[in-house]
Amino acid sequence: MARPAGDQLNAHAAPATNGHMGISQPSSSQPLSTTQLISHIPKILPHERVFPIQIGSELFKLSGASLSSDAPSYFSQYFLCQLKQAEENGEDISNAIRTLSIDRDPDTFQDIALHLQGYHVKPRDATHFVRLFADAQFYRLPKLMSQLYEESIFTTIGERQFEIPRELFNDPGNSPNFFSLGFAVFFSSPDELFPGLDREGLLRPPSIVPPAIPTRNGDIFAELLNLLRGYPVNIRDEGHRAELLRDCRYFNFKGLEQRLIPHQISYNLSRRRHEIVLRLRDILKSGITVASEPTALDPAAGWVNYARPFVDEKSYELVLEIGDESTRLQFGPNGSTRAEFFGEVKTRVAKLFEVISTKLNLPPTTQPLGLLMAQGGASSQPATPGNTPLSEDLVRVVMDPEASVTLDGRAWSLEEAGNSSVPSSAGGLGGVSGGGEQNSPSALLLSVPASQPFSRKRRRVDMNGGLEEWIVRTGQWRLRIQGVKNGKAAVECCLVAVKLDAMSSEHARNLQRSFLGG
Repeated sequence: MARPAGDQLNAHAAPATNGHMGISQPSSSQPLSTTQLISHIPKILPHERVFPIQIGSELFKLSGASLSSDAPSYFSQYFLCQLKQAEENGEDISNAIRTLSIDRDPDTFQDIALHLQGYHVKPRDATHFVRLFADAQFYRLPKLMSQLYEESIFTTIGERQFEIPRELFNDPGNSPNFFSLGFAVFFSSPDELFPGLDREGLLRPPSIVPPAIPTRNGDIFAELLNLLRGYPVNIRDEGHRAELLRDCRYFNFKGLEQRLIPHQISYNLSRRRHEIVLRLRDILKSGITVASEPTALDPAAGWVNYARPFVDEKSYELVLEIGDESTRLQFGPNGSTRAEFFGEVKTRVAKLFEVISTKLNLPPTTQPLGLLMAQGGASSQPATPGNTPLSEDLVRVVMDPEASVTLDGRAWSLEEAGNSSVPSSAGGLGGVSGGGEQNSPSALLLSVPASQPFSRKRRRVDMNGGLEEWIVRTGQWRLRIQGVKNGKAAVECCLVAVKLDAMSSEHARNLQRSFLGG
């Protein structure tokens, strides 16, 4: 059945066009008025004539004004060639116009016809969008292609359909992302016709599957979209946060990920500065800075600061959280305290120290070049703090009276242990005599937990050659840069204890175990 065009217009009564259409202006130095801008249609085909187009089983009749409103196109070129050929042969134009037959979907073309008649056509869903997108490119309709290029992204996540405004992805922190990279055909330039395919000889456009990601959770994605729109999302528990972060990383929403990682920003009135608490695994090298705070005794002193990339406008003093029972503290007989790290944490600490070294403009290694090359170069060295300029393998630790320490489930402090001295700036526990044990960390710790048998503690000290050890379940540390004499470099990075949850023995660890199932 033929569908009448309903738009047989003369040259002075062209249909209004939509703001998305990008109407071309005539070559004139005078700007067009609003009325002229709305009514202007280039006269590529005679506006008053009707041109028949057979799409599938249905016949459409569109005026030359409608076909000229989005041109040059497949239609305008086809009928323009007929008119020129008739004019050259002296034929009657009315008899020379033949029906253009195209084997495509008439329902989709009905929306395209509405677009040509001046109506704004909005995709209804993902399937409708890809059909309009494919046919707009196949018919070479430049204004419709530009409009669709600016339309929302239609996709299905899990079992839910989404319409996503493109401006949500304009934030540099969240672009490029999964959609701009994975669905590049929908983000390509509107001038490109099926990138990678030769338009010549193309009988029909290739089949385009509506964008869908069935392997992700639609409800989680809806919450991510709300966050991108600026709305708060109630994070129910750590499992919920982990789901949000997992999909943030999947879709490459880097800025949103930084907003969701566990963190705490507060103002420390005692230190008169802002602090940010972050886990070691969430640290990115681009957020690290070093704030210099020289003193008369230490001109090289400073603190490591951090700003979450794409989120924070200024840096805060970093309080680094290290968990997973991956830290062992060793108290030496000379009063020094050192931290040893294990597994993945050891690698992360080494990488962090490398970044800090770069920020301080320190050389990447302190080994002689010949020895380093003989060992296979800097890249072959194991990831350990000792292979950075800022530390030995065992990192220096400062424990001062302000640190909150829980040892074997009980609060512990230097004062309660019988040591009232403040540790020196070099990081040792002050007031420790080299010859006796009465003031040594080992002797002090033996008397603290009343629940620990004395004989068990004594055997542990003997087995470790006189060194007392703590296993830190979870610790929070500030990173202090301080000058050092006779070190690997002019400065070193030491850990200043803020809050520790530690165990002094296997027995203490077993006391904190729980049975499976509660």
